[in-house]
Amino acid sequence: MQERDIFDERQETKRASFSCPFCRERNDYDVRWMTRRKKKNLPRNLNQQDRQRFEKSRDYMVRVDDMLMCKNMRCRKRFEIPSAQSVVFI
Repeated sequence: MQERDIFDERQETKRASFSCPFCRERNDYDVRWMTRRKKKNLPRNLNQQDRQRFEKSRDYMVRVDDMLMCKNMRCRKRFEIPSAQSVVFI
């Protein structure tokens, strides 16, 4: 059994405020997240171990973007998203 048998995937965009480490200017950036929500119905043809895995699974989000480009026209350098959080449980 694979994760796509358990979850429905959808991309979402969330706004977050970051400051560029090069020019120190703060702006709002759109960050893409992959949202995985647990299916409402139990998939067919599951053994006991897969059923337990389905019952324990939770909705979560995975960050797709790791790098952002500064919005300051004089800087325009790429920088990593400064938080270590790339997976969020809903």
